[in-house]
Amino acid sequence: MLERNTPEGAADDVDAVTRAVVTASRLLVAVSARSLAEVEEKVTLPQFRMLVVLFTRGATKLVVLADLLQVAPSTAMRMVDRLIAAGLADRQSNPGNRRETLLQLTGEGRRTVEDVNARRRGEIAAIVERLSTTQRLALVEALAAFNQAGGEHPAPTADVLGAHPLGWVSDGQ
Repeated sequence: MLERNTPEGAADDVDAVTRAVVTASRLLVAVSARSLAEVEEKVTLPQFRMLVVLFTRGATKLVVLADLLQVAPSTAMRMVDRLIAAGLADRQSNPGNRRETLLQLTGEGRRTVEDVNARRRGEIAAIVERLSTTQRLALVEALAAFNQAGGEHPAPTADVLGAHPLGWVSDGQ
């Protein structure tokens, strides 16, 4: 069990809370980087973010992808071309408007997202298991408040997305 080592009054000190969040973000970035390590030769972090958007939204137009990822359409097109070349995504005509092209994941692209997120979730679960029940509850409450203050929607539960909750890229839904 981990010991509580929070200085007296730290909760009221914006700088102390900011330092704690920055430290936690370093840990989460490290976990995320390790979860991507097995696919890093095939996909970059920005490309993985695009895969996650396609995983959660399904077939999507390029301009929508660019907007969600906050990149220029030309940048999104280059990312898509690389994902298609890697066999992770493909293009299809929009059945509702044959002049539009939709982008979607291939089976391999879907498996890539599922595998990376399973590794990330497993490593985070191992860290959480080292916390006491009281610490877990406090962490859930603190992170829920932090996410709400930052405008981030809660990650879907396993019931919503099957066995693979993601919660990596917020698309405002």
